[in-house]
Amino acid sequence: MTQIKRSAGQSAVASAAYRSGERLYSEYYGEVSDYTQKGGVVCSEILLPDHAPPEYADRQTLWNAVEKAESGKKA
Repeated sequence: MTQIKRSAGQSAVASAAYRSGERLYSEYYGEVSDYTQKGGVVCSEILLPDHAPPEYADRQTLWNAVEKAESGKKA
């Protein structure tokens, strides 16, 4: 598992866009990461537990919520 460090300017949203081959907007950084032309993505399904909010089935919503929740200096 790769660690994503905000202190190094890395974005969980950008990382999710890369891994899924999608175009996602990071609310924290105010930028779009577009990997729609990237090949080799075999599966990009989002698996959620039954109790997860249904809006988290959207990758952009899910990863922006993660970035918002992880607000600490070492997040």
